[in-house]
Amino acid sequence: MIREVVVHSLGDLIAQTTPPEPDPATGRRRSAAVYRGAADARWPLFTSLDALGGVNPPHSKADLEEYILRNFIRYSRPYFVNPPENDWEVLVAAQHHGLPTRLLDWTYSPLVAAHFATVDPAGDTDRAVWRLDWKTMHRQFKLPDLALLIQDLVGIFGRDRPFTPADLFAMPPDARPFACMLEPPSLDIRIVAQSAAFTLCSDKRQSFDRFLEQHGLGDTLTKLVIPAAERGRIRDQLDLVSVDERRLFPDLDGVASHLKRYYS
Repeated sequence: MIREVVVHSLGDLIAQTTPPEPDPATGRRRSAAVYRGAADARWPLFTSLDALGGVNPPHSKADLEEYILRNFIRYSRPYFVNPPENDWEVLVAAQHHGLPTRLLDWTYSPLVAAHFATVDPAGDTDRAVWRLDWKTMHRQFKLPDLALLIQDLVGIFGRDRPFTPADLFAMPPDARPFACMLEPPSLDIRIVAQSAAFTLCSDKRQSFDRFLEQHGLGDTLTKLVIPAAERGRIRDQLDLVSVDERRLFPDLDGVASHLKRYYS
């Protein structure tokens, strides 16, 4: 069952995401989790592919996944400073630049997730920071106790040949289900600045939270709810500790977005 906790300040959020006891191996209180911000606490964990074509109903464009990526590969090549080494890197770049994919964005920083949850002032809804205990998820699906790199996907899921996004897209419905954490290569400075990570799921026809619940993993998720009345306060606290567009999008777009919001 997915646990919900209400947080009223940045201090509450940090307290809820800091382990109460040091790790026996490292002696440090470091969270073994990833986080995702949501501008509406009621939203399921839909990927951008889930939401393509709307969410009433969702997943209506799921069968277009392969064609979307093929066309991105076709048209994107002139814009890569360093050509991707394989189609997994193309998929990561596509997600990072807003193409609808089955990847779901996460970050290792709860503060970065809180930024994305609170940055848009529009709407009078509760916000949320989702927390995922990905190590427990990995153990359920018999995956290594490490966040996977692209080369790990090739070795773990490939058999007599390398595993590619095309192989993933072609998996039959009765294939072995899985969900895994994927650490992207540092294709650009935004990925580094945002401490970015992704989840990759074998199922593209239900939300990620529902998939986890279906496999008895609902308790790997915690929804940290930010009441609508506290959004402005937490937003100001994030600005106070320099978690803003200028730092998370270290380019001219980020500078302009930060100044526009700050002075609005």
